[in-house]
Amino acid sequence: MSGGAKSDKTAVLLLQMGGPDSLDAVEPFLVNLFSDRDIIKIGPAFLQPLIARLIAKRRSRKAERNYEEIGGKSPLRELTEAQAQALETLLGDGYRCFVAMRYWKPSTIDALAAIKREGISRIIALSLYPHYSRATTGSSVNELKRVLGAAGVSFEVVYIDRFYNHPGYIDALEEKIREGLAAFHPLAEVELLFSAHSLPQSFIDAGDPYLDQIKETVRLVMERFDGVPYHLAFQSRAGPVKWLEPSTEEMLATLAAHDCKSLLVVPLSFVSDHIETLHEIDIQYAMEAHKLGFARFLRAPSLNDSPTFIACLAELVRQAATTAGD
Repeated sequence: MSGGAKSDKTAVLLLQMGGPDSLDAVEPFLVNLFSDRDIIKIGPAFLQPLIARLIAKRRSRKAERNYEEIGGKSPLRELTEAQAQALETLLGDGYRCFVAMRYWKPSTIDALAAIKREGISRIIALSLYPHYSRATTGSSVNELKRVLGAAGVSFEVVYIDRFYNHPGYIDALEEKIREGLAAFHPLAEVELLFSAHSLPQSFIDAGDPYLDQIKETVRLVMERFDGVPYHLAFQSRAGPVKWLEPSTEEMLATLAAHDCKSLLVVPLSFVSDHIETLHEIDIQYAMEAHKLGFARFLRAPSLNDSPTFIACLAELVRQAATTAGD
């Protein structure tokens, strides 16, 4: 990595999962995902890349069809770059924002090279996963540390690895839930279903704090919606291991059986629209809800580049910068 003239700016590096930017990218994206031993350990380490390619080949056709139904690619890069731009504008002259995608482009090494070209040596690495898990933030941070170690370049790095209970994050969720509720008839008895990305139960059993942090976010949000019935479920499970329960599909069936007619799904643990919101919730679960007899099934808008959410990120960055300067 060759650097430019030294800059006194601070780089804010937004860490996100990434998503395929075309249908041709779906299979290689899945290979990258299933090769990550922070998410899943398949056989001995030396065999995992081979097994990952076999799994990706088997799953890619269905995944391609799903991406086709939401426009032929993941919008995650554009949405994350919009967040980065909004955050840079709000933070002002002393900061530059960059994006690193764990499983696609721009990669962590691409982002670090861009930071180095600008002559910046201070980095605040901000995970866009509000709830810490070794499978998400842990993996992105490990990748960043690996690349830093191999780069032979000295950066001063501060990490923001969770913000599940930050008042600004709760404000941003509240705002989007109110936006979602406003789409129902004023007399409708609406229930909220928080849908978080699932994790294997074994992660939680081994001490991963993700589930406790999810529950705390829900508790803090619901302090602002007194008397509104709410539920928590988990989506996006894959494979035969035991996952967090109940699944979102199971919860839909349970709520229908209890005569719930108006349901607002609140995506939790996702700060941007991607395949899990645009396809899994908006298409798959919406079809299931229709079959189950719900009169109205809606999703609260994702945070994306909501000014309230960007203000939360800016506050997190400023706090981290002050702490680093102490």
